[in-house]
Amino acid sequence: MSLDPVTMLTLSIALAAAASLYLAIEWGSVREPSLLFWSAGFATISIGTILALLRGSGLLVIGIWFANGLLVTAHGLFLLGVARFTEARLSRNWYLIIVVWVGMLWLPNDPSWSKIMLATNSLLVSVVTLRASFLLRPHGKSLSVGAVQLRYVLLVHGLFYFAKALSVVIPGTLIDLASLRGEIIQVSLVEGAMAIMLIALSMTGTERYRREKRIARLAARDPLTALYNRRALEVRAPRLLEGVSAARPGALLLIDIDHFKLVNDLFGHTAGDRLLVTLSEMIRSVLPEGSLAARLGGDEFVILLENTSLEQVVSLGDHLRAQFHQSASQTFATPAAVTLSIGASLFDQAPASLAALIELGDAALYESKRGGRDRIRVVQRASVQS
Repeated sequence: MSLDPVTMLTLSIALAAAASLYLAIEWGSVREPSLLFWSAGFATISIGTILALLRGSGLLVIGIWFANGLLVTAHGLFLLGVARFTEARLSRNWYLIIVVWVGMLWLPNDPSWSKIMLATNSLLVSVVTLRASFLLRPHGKSLSVGAVQLRYVLLVHGLFYFAKALSVVIPGTLIDLASLRGEIIQVSLVEGAMAIMLIALSMTGTERYRREKRIARLAARDPLTALYNRRALEVRAPRLLEGVSAARPGALLLIDIDHFKLVNDLFGHTAGDRLLVTLSEMIRSVLPEGSLAARLGGDEFVILLENTSLEQVVSLGDHLRAQFHQSASQTFATPAAVTLSIGASLFDQAPASLAALIELGDAALYESKRGGRDRIRVVQRASVQS
C-alpha cells in the first residue's frame, strides 16, 4: 500500500478516531476534564479529515477551508485540555483565534488567496500548539515522563506548522490544497499521523501517571484528617530519625483527646469527626518545617520533630493544649472538659525503631493521663533501645 494522500488521510482518520475513543474511555473511568478535551480534539480531527478525504475524492460536501478550520479547533481543544491539566488560566484573548478564522472564510474564493489562507491557518495551529507546549514547561520534571514527552511532541508539532506557514512566502511553494498535490502536503499528512499517535500516547501516559500518584497519595493519608496514616509515617520516619544526634535532638509527641467519647455520645459521631479535623488543622498550623504528623487511629495523633529542644517541645505541646481546650469548650458543653493529654519523648540518638519510640511516647502519655489529664509529660532519654 503506497503512502499516497488518500491512504494517509484514511490512516489519519483511523488513528484520530481510535485516539478519541481511547481517551473517552479513560475519561469515563477517571472523569478528568483534560481527557475529555483531548478526546473531543481528536474527534474533531477525525471529522475534518473525513471532509478533506471526501473532497479529494470529488465529493464537495463542504469547503476545504472549513475542514482546515476544524484542525484549528482541534488544537484549541488540546490547549484547553493542557490548561486544565496544568491548572492554568488562559486569557480570553485566545478566543480571538475564532474571530480570525471566521474572518478568513469571508475572503474571496479565489486561488490568489490560497497562500494567505494556508499561512494563516498554519500559524493559528502553530500558535495554539506552542502555547500548549509552553504551559507544560514548568511541570516537566515534577509530573512525569509522559508530560515531558507531550511537551516536546507539541513543541515539534507546533514548529512544523510554523515552518509550513513560513514556506508559503517562499517562491514556488504554493500548494494546490484542493487537489492535494505537492510534496509538502504528503509530508504534512505523514507528520500529522505521527503526531496523532505520539500526542495520544503522551496524553494518556501523563494522566495515568498523575492518577497513580493521586492514588498513592490518598493511600498514604488518613481519609478524615488528611494527615499521614501510620503506614506512611513508618515509611517516612526513618529518614528524619537518621539525622538525630546530640547536636540535633529529635522528639516524638503522642497526643490523645481526653473524654473524646463524651462528644460522640452526646453530640454524635459527626461531631466527633469535626473535632478530629479541628485538631488535625491545629497540628498543621504548629508543625515546624521538616517535621511529620500522623493520625495513628481513633483520637490518637503523633508528631515527630527534628532538631528540637525540651523548651520547644513543651512550648508546642502547651500551645496545642490551650488552643484545643478553648475551641472544644466553646463548641461542646460536656460534663468533663474535653482536653489534650500529651506524652513526649526527647532523644539524641536514632532509635532502634519507630515502634520503640512510640512505646516511650505511650508510657509518657500514660503518666500524663494518670497525673490528671490536660498536660504534657516529657521523657528524656539519651538513647532508645528496642
